[in-house]
Amino acid sequence: MCLAIPGTIIEIDSQNPQQAVVDVVGVRRKVDLGLLQDDPPVPGDWVLIHVGFAMSKISEADAADQMRTLTMLGETEAAMQEVRGYGLDNQEQDQSGQRRMP
Repeated sequence: MCLAIPGTIIEIDSQNPQQAVVDVVGVRRKVDLGLLQDDPPVPGDWVLIHVGFAMSKISEADAADQMRTLTMLGETEAAMQEVRGYGLDNQEQDQSGQRRMP
């Protein structure tokens, strides 16, 4: 099954504005924003994510609906496994332990 997972944009990479950190139910991962060049998201926007790419901007209500649908289908864990695979390997942590873009 193809999963589209909602996440909120936390931070846009200042060196590469096509990269952002998103939060998906507490898990933060990098995603590519290249498909949203016509309507680039900003921190606080919600996006649907698939295989590391933000596919479209959505409302917070639509994000909640999508998570409910994933839960009803029993796909929540599969969605979270996909998100964990995006990685933040090349990010550094600030003094509070929060990850930030290099």
